[in-house]
Amino acid sequence: DFARSILGVYAIITWATALIGLTVFVALGYILVRYRARPDAPLPAQIRGHTFLELAWTIVPALVLLVIAIPTIQIIFRTQSQAAPPRGLAVQVRGWQWWWEFRYPDLDVVTANELHLPVGRTIVINLEGPDVIHSFWVPHLGGKRDVVPGRHNRIVLTPDRPGEHWGQCAEFCGASHANMGMRVIVQPAAEFDAWVARQKAAPAEPSGLAAEGKAIFAKSACVGCHTIEGVSAGMLGPNLTHFGGRTMLAAGMWPNTPANVAAWVREPQRLKPGAKMPELGLTDEQANAVAAYLIGLK
Repeated sequence: DFARSILGVYAIITWATALIGLTVFVALGYILVRYRARPDAPLPAQIRGHTFLELAWTIVPALVLLVIAIPTIQIIFRTQSQAAPPRGLAVQVRGWQWWWEFRYPDLDVVTANELHLPVGRTIVINLEGPDVIHSFWVPHLGGKRDVVPGRHNRIVLTPDRPGEHWGQCAEFCGASHANMGMRVIVQPAAEFDAWVARQKAAPAEPSGLAAEGKAIFAKSACVGCHTIEGVSAGMLGPNLTHFGGRTMLAAGMWPNTPANVAAWVREPQRLKPGAKMPELGLTDEQANAVAAYLIGLK
């Protein structure tokens, strides 16, 4: 897996640089104390060439760089040429300005900004960039890959324990680059299967305030950008079919609460400067109704 391979290289580099740094600082401290200036001390002898020292400070650094370079180059070629395992769970990741789209083609599931993965199963993450260059980076899972328009990159990993991890776009991609986060949820197989079942089921029909929100959503510009199964088929923004089941809003910026969702649909630029979602001119009552509808999509 990428993570273990890269961690091994990091360990070699860390220990090598730590040993070199310790050696240099100990030698420097010794020289400063041993050869410090003293009153009436004679001038030290001047050395104008020392073959042994010159060879030493040329060969030793070269050997150190060689020790670091060999495993680094091996890992680069191994991760770049690694074939997709035939039984890996495929996840198609698309980086948009400024949010993440996650598609599970084998499961017929589409979601955004929250990536669910099962423990102990090999995952093949296929990266695509429809607009500009992004970079998929989840530090706890190891590895980082650029998401480049016109190219297909890949990360292969096998999560070995449940947990929640934060990720971030690591390539400057425009005004709201710093706000392009993601949440990765690694869960036991049974919990993952239950999540998939919820994603494939149709959301319950809304009632009351949520029904009013659905009507407002269907008549507004929302339908031109967002997909909700059975309601709209927009492709420019995140799929909202099961929006209420997500924990975060605006690519990880805010908790997914009714108050935050209402504020988001009313004033998206205030919550996420630079976001491409326009202000729709909704009243507070309309925004609250739309928020109730979206939160109910689970």
